[in-house]
Amino acid sequence: MEQLSRRSFLKKSAAGAAAGGLLLDGLWLKASRAAGKDYFAAEFGIDDALCRRILAQALAKGGDWADLFFEHTINNYVVLEDGKVNQAYSSVVLGVGIRTVKGDQVGYGFTQELDEKSMLAAAATAATIADAGSRKPAAKFSRLQTAGRYPLARLYSQVPLAEKLPIVQSVNDKCFSASPLVVKVNATLADEQKRILIVTSDGVKAEDLQPKSYLYASVTAEKDGKRERAGYNFGGRRDFSFYTPALIDELCQEAVSRVSVLFEAVQPPAGEMPVVLGPGVTGILLHEAIGHGMEADFNRKKTSTYSEMLNKKVAEPFVTIIDDGTNDYLPGSINVDDEGTPGQKTVLVDKGILTSYMHDKISAKHYQVAPTGNGRRQSYEHYVIPRMRNTYMLAGPATPEEVIKSVAKGIYVKDVSNGQVKIGEGDFAFYVSQGRLIENGKLTAPIKDVNIMGNGPKMLANVTMVADDLEMSRGGSGYCGKDGQMVPVGFGLPTALVRSMTIGGLKA
Repeated sequence: MEQLSRRSFLKKSAAGAAAGGLLLDGLWLKASRAAGKDYFAAEFGIDDALCRRILAQALAKGGDWADLFFEHTINNYVVLEDGKVNQAYSSVVLGVGIRTVKGDQVGYGFTQELDEKSMLAAAATAATIADAGSRKPAAKFSRLQTAGRYPLARLYSQVPLAEKLPIVQSVNDKCFSASPLVVKVNATLADEQKRILIVTSDGVKAEDLQPKSYLYASVTAEKDGKRERAGYNFGGRRDFSFYTPALIDELCQEAVSRVSVLFEAVQPPAGEMPVVLGPGVTGILLHEAIGHGMEADFNRKKTSTYSEMLNKKVAEPFVTIIDDGTNDYLPGSINVDDEGTPGQKTVLVDKGILTSYMHDKISAKHYQVAPTGNGRRQSYEHYVIPRMRNTYMLAGPATPEEVIKSVAKGIYVKDVSNGQVKIGEGDFAFYVSQGRLIENGKLTAPIKDVNIMGNGPKMLANVTMVADDLEMSRGGSGYCGKDGQMVPVGFGLPTALVRSMTIGGLKA
């Protein structure tokens, strides 16, 4: 039998996954230590002396500062379709990204080879951004002490396929048994085990183990010759003990309920009308239509509607919006961001006033403020940009019943999908996947085949009531795309009334 080094094993594993199926269910990955501290030193020989040499190369032509971002990520997916395993595969990401910064300019190099020669070559690529004399990195690195917001009892790589299959099988069986209308079920269990190491030229060293998983049920039902489809998921930065029989029951009941109600759904009338956003997952509207416009890079470039609105009123006094990396277990939570800034809570809108943008180190220097811990990247192959974490609106003074009762004619939105947003202007369109009519202050018929359209800043200004029932989305599959990069995010919302939005339904 061929003896494989760790790096050779990783290469072969990644190739096998790309070819169509290999679960990393053993070998050395099972024995990898759960503690994040000094993982890269122990497994790959990445010590302080080596990091200092790489940083020195990155600063060989000058620059303000440089950093290293090491990553080792293992992804696993198990997909069951109609009681049979349809897909079971893994992927591995291993490498380092090296960044040199001069003013607002970034030089970047990366390599999947963690040997000194390859890393020095990548550092030399990053160094080309500068043209002055060399700078020296800090003589000593200080380890950043981070919070433990997503502990794991077991590494995902220690959970064998034999433990995962009963979970997806249970989703399949319970969805089919929940309703005779169900004709097709797709169940997915996905997990990501991401280890990172950040080392900066100014002497910061930070490591983190970032788990992420979700369990998804997609259900197709048929009634009177018509078919409908709906799905739902639970997850986040969760240990596998999270996926209990009770949670699976709840997941299946919700997925089957969502598809069953569609057979009773009607199209609402088109036009301008009040919209009540339900709690929880509708926070994606806040994220997409409003949150992106408060990321600092768009404002620094003057492409956001909010670029001239700092310290000005953007909403009513009962509206406060938070971007938060400190929530336990949520998908956007981070102990440390991808350039070594501790995870933290940022108040974007305080009682109606825009008080802060979301910053990475570069935008923070431009605005002469402290970084907010929003410097994020998809992987070591990507450079850092300001990104949201968990974005939500705080609870308000009303009750959900009062909000709904205030509407004579409108729609209630429970969930949305397939959104399109122009980030600079804030114009958006979302498909309402779950919702109801509001008639004379009461929820009535379910609705389908309807879009809501509007402008994010105008929508925020038109929030006229906020209830006291803030919920965070319980899903774990959410990713946000920006500049070709995907990162996990969370969002939430209390029940909120928007005075007027454009509804694309039946012609009046």
